[in-house]
This record gives sequence, C-alpha cells and structure tokens, in this order.
Amino acid sequence: MPLARLAAAAAGFSLTLCTGATAVPAAAAPLARPLPRPAGAALPLPPGGAAAEAGAELAARRAAATGLGFGPCPHVEGLPGPIRCATLRVPLDYARPVGPQISLTVSRVPASGALGAPRQGALVHNPGGPGASGMRFPLLAEAPGWGRIAAAYDLVGYAPRGVGRSAPLSCQDPAARGTTQVPAEPSPAYKRQRVAAARAYARGCALRAGPALPHYTTLDNVRDLHVLRAALGEDRLSFLGSSYGTYLGAVYATLHPGRVRRMVLDSAVDPDPSRVWYRNTLDQARAFEHRWYDFRAWAARHHDTYGLGSTPAAVQASYERVRDAVARTPAGGSVGTGELQAAYLQAAYDDDVWPERAATLAAFLRGDPGPLTGQAAPDPAAAAGAENATAVYTAVLCNDAPWPGDWETWDRDHTELARTAPFGAWAHAFLNLPCAYWPVRARQQPVEVGIAAGARAARLPGTLIVAAERDGATPYPGALELQRRLGGGAALVTERGAGTHGVFGGRNGCVDRHVERYLLTGDTPGWRVTCAPHPEPAPVSLDDGAASARRALLPPVV
Repeated sequence: MPLARLAAAAAGFSLTLCTGATAVPAAAAPLARPLPRPAGAALPLPPGGAAAEAGAELAARRAAATGLGFGPCPHVEGLPGPIRCATLRVPLDYARPVGPQISLTVSRVPASGALGAPRQGALVHNPGGPGASGMRFPLLAEAPGWGRIAAAYDLVGYAPRGVGRSAPLSCQDPAARGTTQVPAEPSPAYKRQRVAAARAYARGCALRAGPALPHYTTLDNVRDLHVLRAALGEDRLSFLGSSYGTYLGAVYATLHPGRVRRMVLDSAVDPDPSRVWYRNTLDQARAFEHRWYDFRAWAARHHDTYGLGSTPAAVQASYERVRDAVARTPAGGSVGTGELQAAYLQAAYDDDVWPERAATLAAFLRGDPGPLTGQAAPDPAAAAGAENATAVYTAVLCNDAPWPGDWETWDRDHTELARTAPFGAWAHAFLNLPCAYWPVRARQQPVEVGIAAGARAARLPGTLIVAAERDGATPYPGALELQRRLGGGAALVTERGAGTHGVFGGRNGCVDRHVERYLLTGDTPGWRVTCAPHPEPAPVSLDDGAASARRALLPPVV
C-alpha cells in the first residue's frame, strides 16, 4: 500500500491543513458571550523557552536509560502479530519535567535483515495532520517496494500527543451529526452562525482539555520526538515526515541538527514564520483551486466515458447541478452540500480518486444517488476518530502562532480569496476560525526554521525533500522555501506536473528510487532533480467491475 494511502486510511481525514467543510457544526451561542475559562484559573501561557528545552533533555536522558518495553499490541490498534507496541511516558509540560506525565503509543516491526542487509537503526514516521496517527506505518514492512528499506530499518510509528490513545484530545461530542448544508456563497447570517460555532468550538476545547490545552504544539511534538529517539536507543534520528510531518522534521533539524542521521521530508509545508499558519491556509486554498481545475480538466478529457462535459467549465456546471440537487434533497438522506464538498475535496489530494468521483457525478445525474451516498455519507463508526483528529489539528495550529483576532480580517481576506479560489476558500476560513477566539492567553511565535552558517550547519547531514509541482495541500513554493532554509545539504526531488499529496511510496518509481537510495546510503541525488509525472488514472465507469475493486482500496471520506 502506498505511504500516502496508508496515512489517509489511518487518519480518516485529509492530512495537513485539512479543509473539511463540516468540522465545526453550527451553534447558537451569542457572538458577544465571553469565553469561560476552566474552573480555578485562566489557562497558563504556552510552554517554551530554556526551561522546556532543558526538560526535554532530562526526559530524553531518562528515556534512554529505561528504553521501551515492546510487547503484543492492544487489540484496539488492529495491528498483526509481527508488529509490537509500547508506551512512552513524556512530560505534559516540559518546563516541569517531573510533573504530570502522559503516555504516547508506539509501534515497531524490527528490521528483517533480508539478504544480509546490515541494520541501520529505527526509521520513525510522522504522517502529518497535525492529528494523524502513524501507528500503522510498520505495516509497510510487507508492502511491495519496501523490502530493502524494511531489511535495513526498524519501521517505527507512533501516535503524537493528543492523537488516538496518546493523551487523546477532544473538543466536542463526536456523536454523529445531521446532514450539513453549506452555501456556495455564505450570506451574512450564515457567517454569523459560523462565527458563533467557532467561538463554541474554542470554548469546548478549553472546557474539555483544561490546563493541558496549551501543551499541544509543534514544539511539544518536537520534544516528544526527541524523547522517542532516545527511548529507541538511537543516538541520531532517521525520520520520514509527510505533510505537517515535514514542518515537525524541519523544526527538529533546526533545534537538534547534531541528532539527525537521515531525514526525508515529503510534501513540504512552507516553514516561513510569516506564513505559519494563517497565510499558509490562504495559500493552500489557492493551490486547491488549481487541483480542482486539474480534476475537471481530466474529466473533460474523458467526456466520452462520463458525459460531464468536454471542458472544465462544463464539468463545473455538472458538479453544480449535483450540488443544487443535494441542497434541495440530501442524497440518501445523509449527503448534503457539506458532505459533497468534503468528498470532492479528496480529488485535490489524490488523483487515484478521480475515476470514481467523476463516475459518481455521472451516476447521480443519471438518477442513481447510490454511489454518492456510498462515497460521501458520514460513517458513524469513524466519528470519534475524526473529531479527535480535528481537535488536535485545531489545537496545534492555534497554539503555534498568532492568528487574526477579529472577524473583519478573516471576512475581508476570504472574500477576496473566494474571487479566485471559490471551491475551498470559505471551508478553510470556517475550519480554522476557532483560532480567532482561542482561549490560550498568548500564542507561541513560530520557530525560525533554518540552519545558520557555522558549527550548527556543519552538524546537519544531507536531507532529502520530495514534492509534487501541483500539490494542493502543501503548495510547491513551500518545498523551495524549506530547501533554502535547510541550506546546501538539502536536496529536492520534484515530480513535475503532478499534484498527488504524498509523493514517496505512491506511483512514481523515479521518486521512490531516490528516496530508497538516500535512506540506504545517505547519498542525495543533487541539489535539485526532477522526475516525470506518474501516469494519470485511466477512466473507469461505475458500470465497470474494476471500479468496485478500486473503490475497495480507497479510504473513507469523513
């Protein structure tokens, strides 16, 4: 299974700055109502500074001495026998390293040593989000194309703090919600409703998490990774970060350059502090619009199969006919415009879903809503996981950096954005709007990612960045900025003309060979190299038996 598909299936939602239109349901809280604080006191200031870094070093030394006790994985993880699991104890607040502790879940499959390959240590994966779990990463040991890497490395996954069973964070009741209807152009009344919902959501995070809320941050994730490295018995970290995981890796490399052995950063977030995170979300909406066009252009080229129109504009008109229909009568009683948009946002992440998404529109317009209901209806069994992922995503991004605190700024910026990026502009706004009302008194300032000239730069070995030129979730300029900041030892492999989010372990053998060579030898392919795009998917009709087999491989849309 490709790495990106495994991560998406495990997370149950779109990774990295996801834009699910229904993440925060409408609420009726009055706009002027003040945010209550947890009983007893205001939330403390975010963690950081010298005390927290010293606490991380203490926790790492303690973890190196005790190690990890791997054993059979709990049944709830759903992992097969060869994979072993452990629990890592880390401080909730690194400025108080002997204070309250939380437990992070870890999974591992040992290096196979096949064909006499020497063991090279542990390869730790973070799949992004923030809010995604990497616990299923060791499953790739048996996947095609992973044999040489799995022979040399223990494959190690973990659930970051707040995710899954790792001190899980929740901001609202995950009970299944009703159908959501999201207008294409929000009215003033709808905007007021969503502002109220954002306030209510932020209040829910504060009430449920209490004093722990400020401790869900990228810096805390970096400290946890530092402790995990030590607990695994590794003097230096070999790391594979995808999506948000690239930002996590970049901050780790900045703070601990001498502790990096190998680092692959796949689908890079722009680490420029001035763009973390508000401006990054605006950039992402623009890039999603390009990918939405790519999907429509592909469907238009296959008009003979789908009948959606022979131009991107005609395909857009077909989509709008479906949207208007489910606005009047939800498909299957469960798919309104919110669910429809969330399902078709997946087309911006992964072109493997294009055939089924196009065929689903065609089927609906022929009078068959079944495929749309099957692909877009919320799954009650996934509701708790989706709520947890959204809560962690929100907490990390809101804690990490200052956000505009007035609705007028959000409204102005997204009204302007919607003129050129209408598909995702308002979904981005309303997903991230709780950050305008976040109840932590002071936000962290983003880390100035980069390796300065001199001794620190000399201690960072060569790193490898891989990116797709038309990636919507992490726009390509972010990869260029990350390479610039990491300096001359950072190589960039670009998949030209492609946009699937998560390049390594997908369908591009050229990219995969560069990554495998780097992980096995440490050799980078040069400052900047390119690979031809992977083949576009072939059109598949829902009447074709192959479509059912392809749909079985796709993660559910939540």
